[in-house]
Amino acid sequence: MRRVVITGIGLITPVGPDLEQTWSGLLAGKSGIGPITQFDTTGFATSIAGEVKGFDPSKYISKRDLRHFDRFLQFGITGGLMAMEDAGFEDFKVPEEEADDWGVYVGSGLGGLTTIQSTYDKGKEKGPRHGFSPYFVCDIIINMVPGMLTIRTGARGPNFSHVSACSTGAHSIGEAARAIERGDAIGMLAGGAESTIAYLGVGGFNAMRALSTNNENPGQASRPFDKDRDGFVIAEGAGMVVLEELEHAKARGARIYAEVAGYAANSDAFHMTQPAPEHEGAQRCMKRALRDAKLDPSDVGYINAHGTSTKFNDLNESLAVARVFGDHATDKKLAVSSTKSMTGHTLGAAGGIEGGIAALAIHRNVLPPTINYQTVDPDCAPLDFVPNEARETRVDAAVSNSFGFGGTNAALVFKRYTGD
Repeated sequence: MRRVVITGIGLITPVGPDLEQTWSGLLAGKSGIGPITQFDTTGFATSIAGEVKGFDPSKYISKRDLRHFDRFLQFGITGGLMAMEDAGFEDFKVPEEEADDWGVYVGSGLGGLTTIQSTYDKGKEKGPRHGFSPYFVCDIIINMVPGMLTIRTGARGPNFSHVSACSTGAHSIGEAARAIERGDAIGMLAGGAESTIAYLGVGGFNAMRALSTNNENPGQASRPFDKDRDGFVIAEGAGMVVLEELEHAKARGARIYAEVAGYAANSDAFHMTQPAPEHEGAQRCMKRALRDAKLDPSDVGYINAHGTSTKFNDLNESLAVARVFGDHATDKKLAVSSTKSMTGHTLGAAGGIEGGIAALAIHRNVLPPTINYQTVDPDCAPLDFVPNEARETRVDAAVSNSFGFGGTNAALVFKRYTGD
């Protein structure tokens, strides 16, 4: 089976509007959480979110398109082209002679929610003849991100969106790697994009009592695995990676961040929103991913946890890690951190962002921390959560976990590429 490596990364997060600002912010333990500015939160239980600041897509998207593109489209297209740029593709284009063998898998959890909201309001105000833009449908559908990215990059291979709630970005990367392994492509652009900081998004999650209401201390509101966590913080952004068949990447002299060594996807088959006890589904998913990577649990040095800062996820994910990795985890030989403590939960973009972060941790020999970890939760497994400060250390293999509503799970395994 053909081997797959990561040669480009594009990150847009509340911690920073590009890869380097995001990475330096994560290592500094910077929180990207603050008061919501995108709509009036009067009457909402939650008034904080992880908004992307300093975002300037004008290098990547025309002024004409920016006038109507939904924010999730802007994030997805910009993040994808950033990844292509990072991988060394001039003008973001794949070589014409290879175009049929390059594809794009990018998804989102909810798509153009802000455009749906604004169009409904405008339609009610101006009526059906004057309240709708001709771009409305194109601006809200999720697969418009990979569609626009194929136009910009010239990729004429597989092009569609995986939609699996908060596992979307991870599933997109895993399935893209599978496409390369089985020979359907030599390269893929993959990840997720999301922007749901809107009346409907915050209102819906508030109704589920899923969001933190620590409005007075936004920088401390996302606190994965901490005893005083009270819900996740909704956030926005994009995470994209360029995947290539190993020999192709070597032939063009590409920088290799890490190898995609393993991937698994499965279901809890248990509940609409809550994980199974001790996250039994996640246990099976991690085990299958390790088996796919041909690695033992003791080979893994770092896990970028799903770590949402909700009661049920953090408890059950920690127990699942302890079950799968045993003494290697509970003796704290395995580092486990949640970068959602800084970025908030970017929903469909999370797996793309966190997959990129896990690859960077291997490549740059630094593990980002779990900030706001102050009070040990005795119900969680006793793991090394890399509390509050980044850690310089070498890890040769890392796992990135992503779980979503509907009981959907994804686990990605990355390992250091050593030239063999």
